[in-house]
Amino acid sequence: MNWYLEVLKKYADFNGRARRKEYWMFTLFNCIFCFGYCIFAMLAIVAMGRNAAPMAMLIFVPYWLYTMALLIPSLAVTVRRLHDTGRSGWWLLISLVPFVGGIILLVFVCSDSQPGPNLFGPNPKGIQAFGQYMPAIPRY
Repeated sequence: MNWYLEVLKKYADFNGRARRKEYWMFTLFNCIFCFGYCIFAMLAIVAMGRNAAPMAMLIFVPYWLYTMALLIPSLAVTVRRLHDTGRSGWWLLISLVPFVGGIILLVFVCSDSQPGPNLFGPNPKGIQAFGQYMPAIPRY
């Protein structure tokens, strides 16, 4: 849960790097919430019975508000994850290519961090290029 909150604290911060754990923990909690809310909404619609159509739209309003509120943090953590692999945030646009774009982006976000500091900042894991451990230095 701390990783999820950490991403929300960096709401629109597209600078720096995000390690795999930060990205995937945020994605996991986001998916758990969305899946759980959809299950709740479907059960509520079934419980309403025949006249559920008008209320079905209202049940999903909080879901869409949540989705819109997390659009910017989701983009920001994905860009920071791409930075961690040594790629520009513009690589996020590859997901717009039908069929293969999403697969390529998935491979990029699953890739390991680029060792040592890169153009986007120090390694958040604190690992240098030659394998020796060095704590990450905050950027000012």
